[in-house]
Amino acid sequence: MTTISARVLVWIDERMGLLAICDAVFDRKVHKVNWWYTLGSATLFVSIMQAATGIFLSIYYVPKPVDAYNSIEYIMNEVAFGWLVRGMHHWGATLMVILVFLQMLRVFFYAAYKFPREVTWMTGVLLLLVTMGLGFTGYLLPWNQRSYWATAVGSSIVATIPLIGEFFMRVMRGGGDLTFLTLSRFYGVHIWILPAALFSLIGVHLYLVVRNGISWV
Repeated sequence: MTTISARVLVWIDERMGLLAICDAVFDRKVHKVNWWYTLGSATLFVSIMQAATGIFLSIYYVPKPVDAYNSIEYIMNEVAFGWLVRGMHHWGATLMVILVFLQMLRVFFYAAYKFPREVTWMTGVLLLLVTMGLGFTGYLLPWNQRSYWATAVGSSIVATIPLIGEFFMRVMRGGGDLTFLTLSRFYGVHIWILPAALFSLIGVHLYLVVRNGISWV
């Protein structure tokens, strides 16, 4: 059985080069670092956890104003371990924002954004923006008083941008006020557009980290 497995592995590797990729990613020399360098890996772990718990929540969540809050209550009180999964997703969102922000501070103070890692830094900035977007769009989904008015205030801030602010606010809300279109739009962006952007950027970011290495002091 072992021989057959080895032959299958060799056959696959000859055609896909997976072992070379694994060696480049996992079998590379890393200089002695401290715990600050684990922030990136911790953020990646939390983002995967957010995706997994989000998929579970999307099975039960109903993105309609008349049903959104009740579906959250159903998840919390009726679904087995639903309270745990929703709690992990809720607090994981906060933790992810904190971790990404701390990682950006670490890179800045260690001057790890300099040559040849400028593009790595730029993808990190985009990851921070996408993470904040995920937090903002997800905050409305419970459709309670707190999330409703927080989103109303947040989207109103966008309207203060000169010339284009009012237009972007209406695009964000799907009109002048927060309605079922706002909830539907935020839900679609939260579970489709921003996660696709997030994991695409993570792929590029990890490639650049592997290619250019990490900066150390």
